[in-house]
Parts: sequence; C-alpha cells; structure tokens
Amino acid sequence: MKSRCLVLTATLILGSCTVGPDFHAPGFTGGSKWKETKVVPGTHLPDAWWCLFNDRELTRLVDRALLANNDLAAAKARMDTSRALVGVDRARLFPTLNLNGSAGISRVAKDPTTHNIPLPISINLESQDYRGTFNLAYDPDLWGRNKRQLEASRAQAESSQAMLDWQRLGVATEVARQYFLLRGLDSQEAVLKHTIETRQSTLSLQISKADAGLIDGLSTSQARTELELARNDLAAVERQRGAAEHALAVLCGTTPAGFSVSHREVSGTVPTIRAGLPAEVLNRRPDVRAAEETLHAANARIGVAQAAFYPNFNLSGTAGFESVDVKRFLNWENRVLALGTGVAAPILDAGTNKANYQAALARRDEALATYRNTLLVALREVEDALVDLKSLAISHTALAQALASARDTLRLSQERYDKGLSSYLEVVDADRNVLRIQLVLAQLEAQQRITLAILAKALGGGWSGK
Repeated sequence: MKSRCLVLTATLILGSCTVGPDFHAPGFTGGSKWKETKVVPGTHLPDAWWCLFNDRELTRLVDRALLANNDLAAAKARMDTSRALVGVDRARLFPTLNLNGSAGISRVAKDPTTHNIPLPISINLESQDYRGTFNLAYDPDLWGRNKRQLEASRAQAESSQAMLDWQRLGVATEVARQYFLLRGLDSQEAVLKHTIETRQSTLSLQISKADAGLIDGLSTSQARTELELARNDLAAVERQRGAAEHALAVLCGTTPAGFSVSHREVSGTVPTIRAGLPAEVLNRRPDVRAAEETLHAANARIGVAQAAFYPNFNLSGTAGFESVDVKRFLNWENRVLALGTGVAAPILDAGTNKANYQAALARRDEALATYRNTLLVALREVEDALVDLKSLAISHTALAQALASARDTLRLSQERYDKGLSSYLEVVDADRNVLRIQLVLAQLEAQQRITLAILAKALGGGWSGK
C-alpha cells in the first residue's frame, strides 16, 4: 500500500506541466530619432533632475515632498500589499502541515429504561478519547495553476513598484511646476510693485500740474486709472501665488497654515538636457514598465484559467496518536497513520470555465492595448515637451526684443508729451505695452522651467537606473 502511494505521488509530480502561454514583451522600438529635435550634446538627466536648476529651495521642497507626500505613502502601501500577496501565492507551491488535537469524555445514563436494551452491570458508563495528529496536505500542481498565479502576482507586484516610481517622479514634477509657477508670480509681483511706485509718482506729478493749472483733469484721471489697474493686477497675482503656495504645502504633506515660501525671483538660464533615443526613454519610464508588468500578469492568468479545465489532484496524510487512556497516549501501539490521494475533475459547469478562460484572454488583450497606448503616450509627451521648449525659446527672444522696443517707445512718448507734442494718452498706451510685455515675459520664463521639468518626467527621470 505504501509503495503504491509513493509511486502515485512520484508519477503526479514528475508528470506535471505548466499550461498557458509564456510571456514575451511585445517588440516596439519607437524609432531612431525624435521628430522635434536633432541629436545634440547635452546634460545627461540624473535621477535627481531638479538639482540641475541649482535652486536650494526647490531641492529642499522636492526632498520634503518625497518623504512626506500622502499620495506616495498610499502608493507605497499598495506596493507593500502586492509584495505580501506574492508570499500568499508562493505558499501554495508547498505542502501544508497542521497540528490537530482533541480530548473528550462522554458518559451514558445508568438507568436501563433510557436504552432500548438492558445494559450489563459490568459496562463502563464513561468513555474517554484523546487524539493528536499532524495533517499534511499537498497540491502537486500538475498543470501549473499555482505557478501561473505566482507569476501573475509577482508581475503585479513589479507593476506596483513601477507605479510607485512613476508617482514619485510625478510628485517631484508637480512640486517643480508649482514652485516655478510661484517664482514666476514673484517676478510679476516685483514688476507690478515697481510699476505701482512709478505710476504713483506720475499721478502725484499730474496732480501738482493740474493744481498749478498747467494741464487739465483728463491726464490726472488717466494716471489714476492706470494706477488702480496695476493694483488690481497685483491683487490677482497675490491670489494666484497664495494658491500655488497652498498646493506646495499639500504636496509636502503639511497644512497651508504652517507652510510658507519666501518671495524671491528666479535668476539664471534654463539648463539644457539631452533627450536620448526613443528606445532609451521607453526602457526608462516607470509607467511603461508598469504597463508591461500588468500585461505580464494578465498573460499569466490565462494559464490559471486554462488549468481549470483539467483534473485537480491532491495528496494528504495523517500521522499521530489516539488513545482512550491519557497515560498511555504516546505508546507506540496507539499510533495512527493515513495516506491518501484525491482528484476533482470538471464534468458539467454550465460553461463557467470556458467563460473564465475567455475573460482572461479579453483581459490580456485589454492590457496589451493599454501597454501599446502607454508607449505612444510616452513618445508623444516627449515630443510635446521638446516642441514647447523650442517654441518658448523663440518666443522669449521675440519678447525680449519687443520689451526693448516698447521701452524706447515709452521714452519717446514721454519726451513728446513733455514737449507738448502729444497727449498723455500716448504715454499711457506705451506704458501699458511695457507692463504687459514684462508680465508675459515673466510668465514665459516660468513656463520654460516648468516645461523642462515636464520633459524630465517624460524622459523617465534620468539614466542611472533603478
């Protein structure tokens, strides 16, 4: 009997196989060059790409957000959950061993009228039973169902890790975006405050001239209007700055009331980075890795569904002691031993297994489409950032020249007005143009830095590897 069980066990284990398709990542290179730029020398993007801006405040905020951001904490918990579930699925590959114990005492009634037949006088009215056994159970996994499930959970855990990396990159980018937005508003605020001081002085001068009868009240009214418009613009900028500062507080995991960023204008040129090749970007981006691992998991679950079509075998064994006398419980003659095998084969399930298999195939196709779309979106985001940087650089050059020209126009208009050759409205128009271009230029310089941060995210955050 023992030899037959051993032979059956060996046959089941040696004859096992793994059903379902093996995973192979779909081939996709993304081309050999970018549409919006040529291959030019540039700075390799480090993992801590925000350090390229040489801004200590930005570095401090990003480091703080990466440690305290609550969305990152939630993503890390999801990743930890996925890794823990890998252990659950891995355990199914091994036998389980449980210790069971029981003890009982029973007594029958002594009154003969309670029984159908009379009880002998010598019968023992009380009985005891003590049992302690080790129960062993093992699924030989003939068709690889548990192996495929473990493969799927491991891939899902890798996907969770990649999504955590992607979210970390996203948090760093959002901190940089809000920070440069705030610094751009600081630049606008400085321009507006200087404009308000200038217009306040102009208004005072116009009032003095009107009081002396040198000019009429129209120039004074126009000067006052321009002053109040500048104050309105300053209030709007301060409101936007407050919102950006509050957003930074939440990103850093703290309350807006206990968080502040000092006012300061950003100086220095925008750094340049090397885009690399499309294939490098696709291999680098965490969201692409996550989509690939999700596809891997969906592919493995096809094998899980396919294994349900085949019989499921199990091995079991029990060994221990059983006795009616606790003092003799561990005597060798009281040993118990049982070995067995079981099989469960699907006969009629109303199409459940077939439907589950078709659903697994459909989920794999969905994951494949999502993966391919993720590749295309990754390439598009890089192209968008590259064309934005190129266009912003052209706009910056044009605005700088326009600002110089507008200042000359303002100077000439002021000279013509002082000589009585033109009305004050000409000066007002020229002053408006200077202010408008200064504000747009401040916004554009902030947008250049924001776009570079977006490009860093699109490129995957560096090349040193994770």
